Amino acid sequence: QVKLVESGGGSVQAGGSQRLSCSISGYTTNCMGWFRQAPGKEREGVALIDSVGGTRHDERVKGRFTISLDNAKNTLYLQMNSLKPEDTAMYTCAALKRGYCALDALDSADYLSSWGQGTRVTVSS
Repeated sequence: QVKLVESGGGSVQAGGSQRLSCSISGYTTNCMGWFRQAPGKEREGVALIDSVGGTRHDERVKGRFTISLDNAKNTLYLQMNSLKPEDTAMYTCAALKRGYCALDALDSADYLSSWGQGTRVTVSS
C-alpha cells in the first residue's frame, strides 16, 4: 500500500513561488502526478512524471510549474513560480494505475491507485 503525504502549502502573494513536496512510502507505478481542486470547481490534473522521467504539464501552468521526482529521497515535488490567484486550490499528489499515465487520468479517482490528503495553496492578489 502506497502512502503519500504532501507538505509545503500555505499563503503567498501573486507573483510569488512555492514548492510542494510529496513523501512517498511503498511501491508505486512510477507514474506520479499532482491534481488540484478549487472550491466549487472540478478537479484538474496539473502535472505528471512518468517512469522514465518524462513530464507533462497542463497548459494553464506550463512554463510556471515544474514537476520532479527525487528517487533517492522518495519525494515528488511541484515547483510553482509566478503564482496567480486562480492557482488557489487544494493540491494533491497521486500515483496513477498502470496504463493510465495521462494528465486527464488525474481528474478521476478511477485511474488512481493512491493519493494523499492534499495541501492547500492560497494566492492573494
